[in-house]
Amino acid sequence: MKVKRFFAADMRQAMKLVREEMGADASIIANRRVVGGVELTAALDYEAPRLTPPTPGLGQELKKTQERILNARAQLDSGESPAGSPQVNRQLFGDVMRQAVEEGSPVAQELMVRLQSERSTPPPVAAPKPAAQHSEAPESGLGAMRAELAGLREMLETQLGNLAWGQINQHQPRQASLWRRLTQLGLPPELCKQLLLKVADVADVKQAWRLLLAHLAHSIPVLREELIDQGGVIALVGPTGAGKTTTLGKLAARYVLKHGSQHVALVTMDTYRIGAHEQLRTLGRILNVPVRVVDEQNSLTDVLDEFAGKRLVLVDTAGMQAQDPQLRGQLNELTAQGSRIKTLLVLAATSQHRVLKSAYHTYKSCGLSGCVLTKVDEAATLGESLGLAMEQGLPVAYLADGQRIPDDINRAVGHQLVSRTVSMAGNEAPADQAMADVFAGILHTQRAS
Repeated sequence: MKVKRFFAADMRQAMKLVREEMGADASIIANRRVVGGVELTAALDYEAPRLTPPTPGLGQELKKTQERILNARAQLDSGESPAGSPQVNRQLFGDVMRQAVEEGSPVAQELMVRLQSERSTPPPVAAPKPAAQHSEAPESGLGAMRAELAGLREMLETQLGNLAWGQINQHQPRQASLWRRLTQLGLPPELCKQLLLKVADVADVKQAWRLLLAHLAHSIPVLREELIDQGGVIALVGPTGAGKTTTLGKLAARYVLKHGSQHVALVTMDTYRIGAHEQLRTLGRILNVPVRVVDEQNSLTDVLDEFAGKRLVLVDTAGMQAQDPQLRGQLNELTAQGSRIKTLLVLAATSQHRVLKSAYHTYKSCGLSGCVLTKVDEAATLGESLGLAMEQGLPVAYLADGQRIPDDINRAVGHQLVSRTVSMAGNEAPADQAMADVFAGILHTQRAS
């Protein structure tokens, strides 16, 4: 028998290491949370211990676990069940775990039995301890139990994800092919699932793919008219490094070339970065447009009143961390202007989906009118950012794909966005393990919700 320990950041990566090194026949005999991730103990040609465990260091713990499992099974065979167990199971595992038990998954059944045994086994009677120690002991035991259950849940989700993808790949090859191509675009799994439902009755793969792209183009929210032509006050907000100042320069230059410099003004609220307002002043001198800074002496309301006669006023803001109290003050100042300001969220297309989603929730309080996707020329896919726009109903106003002012910015058009997304995806389809991780992520999202 071959036994080896594996360390990884999470359970999915650990399971992947086990499969790659020891094969699909390896057995997981132990798992625990450690600093920096999880530790799995896997064995090849493993036989379950009957009387005494083969590993001396784990002997006592394995023996206790076996006794609890035997007691729980004896209670289940005699028809006994702890009071309120269905509610506990539903609360801990959710519909996905209960469904796995009903389908006969051995891992899920073992997990449920262990939970029942933990609830049915009375706690050992211990000698009285001081009050401080008495309160700390249950907390540490409860934390260890939660960590173990979290690890088992994650392991079960990984196995169910592999099982679900294997069934689709084997029995529904057309749907599996479409799944791969949508995932290759970088679209979120839940969005891929919704799109596939719309072509469930189409038998031909090529026709189904064309319909999927058409549905995708129709689903992407975009601003039908160019925002700067409508005029008014437009503020650009977003995380640090997203490209707000460069985008503002592109929009200003675009407007000056079309309508002249006498009807546009620039405002900056960024007094935190060294030389930030000087960068905008330089741009203002080049375009021959006035520039004002919002600071302690000049509020945003006063500056906007000064430029009340301008057709277009572009406002640049500072990018700060979400926890920074100064960011909250800046957003409150924008929100106080009400409908007087249209706010565009500037997002880098190179960011991960969860980073984009976090940025949206940080800045949505100021009333977003749309978004600008920047750094498209540096991104591997567009699916993550387009997925956020569709999930949150946030219209895409502009697409920026370079540093040149004002050339590298264009209005967002649905079918052009889809065409750009497909051309960026390349020809390398996701591997089976990547698709299995996608399905495991869907199960995790369902359990969390």
